[in-house]
Amino acid sequence: MDTILQHYMPGGGRSKFRDVVAAIRSAIAQGSLAPGDQLPPVRDLAWKLDMTPGTVARAYAALTDEGITEGQVGRGTFIAPPSTPVQFVPEPWFDAGLAIEAEADDQVSLFATALPDMGQVALIHSAFARLGSRSPRDLLAYPSRSTFEPARRAVLHWLSGAALGPIDHEDLVLSHGGQSGVSLVMQSVLHGRKPVVLLEELTYPGFRRAAQLLRADVVSVPMDAQGIIPEALAELAQKHDAQLLCTCPEVHNPTGIFTPEERRIQIAEVAAQHGLHILEDDCYRVGDARASSYRALLPELGWYVSSLSKSLTPALRIGFTVAPRAHASTLRRAAEHGFFGLARPLADLTEDLLLRPETAEVAEKVRACLQSYTRVAVNGLGGYDLRWGDDIPFLWLNLPDGWRAGSFTKAAASRGVQLRSAEDFALRDARVPHAVRIGINAQIALPRFENAIARLRDLLDNPPEGMVV
Repeated sequence: MDTILQHYMPGGGRSKFRDVVAAIRSAIAQGSLAPGDQLPPVRDLAWKLDMTPGTVARAYAALTDEGITEGQVGRGTFIAPPSTPVQFVPEPWFDAGLAIEAEADDQVSLFATALPDMGQVALIHSAFARLGSRSPRDLLAYPSRSTFEPARRAVLHWLSGAALGPIDHEDLVLSHGGQSGVSLVMQSVLHGRKPVVLLEELTYPGFRRAAQLLRADVVSVPMDAQGIIPEALAELAQKHDAQLLCTCPEVHNPTGIFTPEERRIQIAEVAAQHGLHILEDDCYRVGDARASSYRALLPELGWYVSSLSKSLTPALRIGFTVAPRAHASTLRRAAEHGFFGLARPLADLTEDLLLRPETAEVAEKVRACLQSYTRVAVNGLGGYDLRWGDDIPFLWLNLPDGWRAGSFTKAAASRGVQLRSAEDFALRDARVPHAVRIGINAQIALPRFENAIARLRDLLDNPPEGMVV
């Protein structure tokens, strides 16, 4: 008991159960806990750490899933003997693809979406070459608001498939990718000593990290098959005096849920009643929008963020943030005071790329290629509880009874396939399903991708001996 207490360091942006996991891992790494040592009973440790027994039990279960501990019926939980380590990919601080080119032949990362080169690399090279003919003075001065007007107008042209309502280029700011846009919106909206941000109970981790940087509390909102539940949103908005809701209604990350128009109208009505701003993250949509954006439904409170990361490339870090008309100047100040705006060459590159008809053609080819990989995955895993769509660059797999997300990702990694667990997207004490997200990796040959899916199918069809079903 005392050994764990000595290594327990709460905080750091982690949930309580992860603090317990970190303490036990630290004790093992420093030799304070050795194979065969027994962990304290759940209730005893929970009392010492002033948390619920369920939180400690969740930590023990996570460690068991990873093979760090083992449960012995009637005796308790013990530190497991060392075994052959499985190489896991650590969670990056951003939701990006892995180094695909470094993968061994038998290792395949489906951790995140990886786009194929369908001509965009050549387009970017030629665009940089064209920028060399621009005036040298463009590279000797700080950028200004007028500097970026051509790029902003090009972005409006690019976003024509999004139902954003009345919009002017002055409502838009170029950001360093979608994550930078999320931070800009929070800087524009949040105020007070301890603001509250509402997030979906499973959500893009970047929302949580941006809120933590601004010392905001995050609260999870329950969901159903259509997304956020309006009644729950109303209750939580009032209870916590929340200032901002972050959501992905077109392509929910990580589940792929689409929130239909009627549900969005209900959510917008709740937000209007409580003065709640809504930040819509549209970075994963690769087709046309199927319903009105919250910016269109809430002209005074709706914010919109997107980027080129899932349509052309994440390497350029080009994102777009659109403010409600009444808050456009606040958004501009957040960008100008924070980083003086995008680098001039990137703004010029954005203008060049987004106004060329070839770019739209390449984006459509990228979309078609991703669809071909998605169909291979659906053919291989379609017999299981799978959520997918032609315009969704990942799949969401609800695991069969008996599987936990942690143990499944570990078993998949031992077979050379890296996935992302539902726990990576869960907030503290949120309801976490036994599910995994499967990214579409179109940077590897289709047969190799199909082989990776076959390995997952074999694992589902033939679970390890002794697994309780």
